[in-house]
Amino acid sequence: MRRVALLTHPACFGHRTPAGHAERPARLQAVLDALDGPGFEALIRREAPEATREQLELAHPAAYVEALEQLDPGPDEILSLDPDTFASAGSVAAAKRAAGAAIAAVDLVMRGEAEAAFAAVRPPGHHAEAAVPMGFCLFASAAIAAFHARHRWQRERVAVVDFDVHHGNGTQHLLETHPGFFYASSHQMPCYPGTGAASETGADHNVVNLPLPPGSGGAEFRAAWERRGLPALDAFAPELLIVSAGFDAHRADPLAAIELDAEDFGWITDRLMEVAARSGAPIVSVLEGGYDLAALAQSAALHVRRLMAGPALPADHAGSGAGWTGAGRPR
Repeated sequence: MRRVALLTHPACFGHRTPAGHAERPARLQAVLDALDGPGFEALIRREAPEATREQLELAHPAAYVEALEQLDPGPDEILSLDPDTFASAGSVAAAKRAAGAAIAAVDLVMRGEAEAAFAAVRPPGHHAEAAVPMGFCLFASAAIAAFHARHRWQRERVAVVDFDVHHGNGTQHLLETHPGFFYASSHQMPCYPGTGAASETGADHNVVNLPLPPGSGGAEFRAAWERRGLPALDAFAPELLIVSAGFDAHRADPLAAIELDAEDFGWITDRLMEVAARSGAPIVSVLEGGYDLAALAQSAALHVRRLMAGPALPADHAGSGAGWTGAGRPR
């Protein structure tokens, strides 16, 4: 069994949205309840720190970070930042913990204290643009973690893979001009936010988009990854793999029309671990979407269970207090 860390923080429950909003605290509670069940006793449980201003500014302009920090909703007030995105008194603190969890997860796997890590956090992050909150997201947690891996750990090839049903426009736009980053996404199209066409390939062909028409099921999802997504990731040979783990492509989810089941998320988790093992890359997974509570809990639990059961990294890639030193496979 692999050493897998779970990072979360009670502050993530402090982000409140209007009544009836899909992105609600019950989402995180459902995931944490599932990960408290039998079979998860070996998880390395850590409290997520707050991301620092310096860390947030790896992806976001200082003026944007400051503007969010200066939001001052009252204890019962919920501010509308766009038609889908809201901020309450605890929202910025929650978003800082979400980004901080992704950053701390990178540090854990780079130090060799875990082979994989899952950040169970909210709000999600993959729609947040450099200076625009959108799609329920304030800070681009996965992208921030990728920049942190380069800044703190000098990783030259960092991949972000996103299987949320919505295209991660923010993550793509933040990473696509840097050839040392790779971004791949499967998502419904047409669907919010309208980006993610197959023709969007990045500055150095470092972006792979796998748009799926409404009604696509597990066969179409798996075929898209097997034909284009996984081979491109394999060729990139990541030194670190970050997963934007959204579970809203489940057939029960109310926000889209892709027909996956929990086992499809287990399948993509297994395939990603196989690619990561070939290049000696540890895995950091960050919760994104998923809005049917039962489907979210089941799918996230299976995702983490597969991370725990997956193949261990080769012994010569094990980390130490001095930092993970695996060089990965030559590109």
